[in-house]
Amino acid sequence: MEWLLLGLLKIIVINIVLSGDNAVVIALACKHLPPEQRKKAIFLGSSGAIVLRFVLTIAAVWLLQIPFVQLTGGIMLLWIALKLMSGEEGEEKLEASAHLGRAIKTIMIADLVMSLDNVVAVAGAASGNYVLIAVGLAVSIPLIIWGSRLLMSLMNKFPVIVILGVALLGYTAGEMILKEKRFAGFMEALPHVFYIIIPLVLAVLVVLGGRLMQH
Repeated sequence: MEWLLLGLLKIIVINIVLSGDNAVVIALACKHLPPEQRKKAIFLGSSGAIVLRFVLTIAAVWLLQIPFVQLTGGIMLLWIALKLMSGEEGEEKLEASAHLGRAIKTIMIADLVMSLDNVVAVAGAASGNYVLIAVGLAVSIPLIIWGSRLLMSLMNKFPVIVILGVALLGYTAGEMILKEKRFAGFMEALPHVFYIIIPLVLAVLVVLGGRLMQH
């Protein structure tokens, strides 16, 4: 019984630590939704993302062996960050129903992409116990929802948080690209400082690129 509780605690802690980026995506994606639709988008998007993460966790070891999966995920996350940044203005012109669907889709795709390497930690903590994985992820839903709501309220008061959030997604995308196993030999030859510089450069480029796309 103790090892079950310990495993569950590990999974919950891992998900809290790894859900910061996800809360940022949810807050950015729902920022321009009408207040009455925000709760629905957050709940549906987060729940769908958790289900996808459960499936990913089961297939984690196999999934990370697919050639260029980290590179592809990183590029997808860069595009999502660009779209979120460029959509900071003018999104209100979209119809409410289309906007709601787009927000939910963005949340689920971004979570799927960012969870590619994170699910390995969850799978390891669960030692193959699928029930433990499911319970741990389910407990994480309220934490992600609460975090995203807090971020949304802060974004409305401090718009600079939107830029910081998009930059964080760009940085995360850079880290994912650098983890691509097919680049391992090349990356090992580079000074360690490049593991910081490259994600930082991508973070800046995403913000600047998003600003240009706005105009």
